[in-house]
Amino acid sequence: MSRPSARQLWHVVEPIHAVSYFSSEPLGALSDVGYRGFWMGYFAQRSAPFGMVAPEVVEATFYNFTSDRVHRALPAAWEFAPPSAALSARIEGSVRALQRIAAGSPGILDRIAAAADLAITAALSAPVAGLALYAANRSLPIPDEPWERLWHACTLLREHRGDGHVAALVTAGIRGRESHVLHSLKAGMPPQTYRVSRDFTPEEWADCLSSLEARGLVGPDGLTSAGAALKARIESTTDELAEIPYAVLSDGDLTRLHEGVRPLALAVAASGDLPTLTPIGLDLSRI
Repeated sequence: MSRPSARQLWHVVEPIHAVSYFSSEPLGALSDVGYRGFWMGYFAQRSAPFGMVAPEVVEATFYNFTSDRVHRALPAAWEFAPPSAALSARIEGSVRALQRIAAGSPGILDRIAAAADLAITAALSAPVAGLALYAANRSLPIPDEPWERLWHACTLLREHRGDGHVAALVTAGIRGRESHVLHSLKAGMPPQTYRVSRDFTPEEWADCLSSLEARGLVGPDGLTSAGAALKARIESTTDELAEIPYAVLSDGDLTRLHEGVRPLALAVAASGDLPTLTPIGLDLSRI
């Protein structure tokens, strides 16, 4: 294949990272160290690379959650277990999930070490300036064990892309909550998906629609041509920024990285651990 694009690589990297939020092993590990409920575990594990920062920092960097949702989880989570416990639980649980999913597939196992080395080379190559979540994860020790190394590298690449996506949204003047509505209209995802997973009330959803409509981005039939063009620019900018870590790899190495990670990503998708529809925006059929 030709040199894989950043978007093609995201489709194989994201599932490796995303088991942290959906698979029973990391969720169980977070519960075992003391975090109460899904959302406390989520905010604890994803913000843990920052340490015990103010909830406002998490609200700013995660970008699209309600302030109330963040403040219900933090700083209360640290009364049950410190960030170091969240970091250990998330990587150990995620690796157990990946190993379970890959069990019985020697073709996957044979590729892990080489894929991990290529992924970590890319993941460590980008500048950290302006990329808060990526920088926080970059500050963590680099694992030696191949499974942990692969998961950590995919997490770095994922958060690098996420930071770039937030930058693209801010530049485009799209607030975090509005970004969900914009994506829902573009991807044809039902509002109910966001009401459940991002605490949208019908009233807030309507307010976001009205705000986008006032700017000429939304009309009676969905996105206007201006809205579609803006969404396309946001995604294009996100992809452009996400290419930066991969520039260090040759075309051949980048192809080997894609081919090395893709079987595991396909296995994750086939496992049923990840829901079909999530606000992440990942289309499992495109892996």
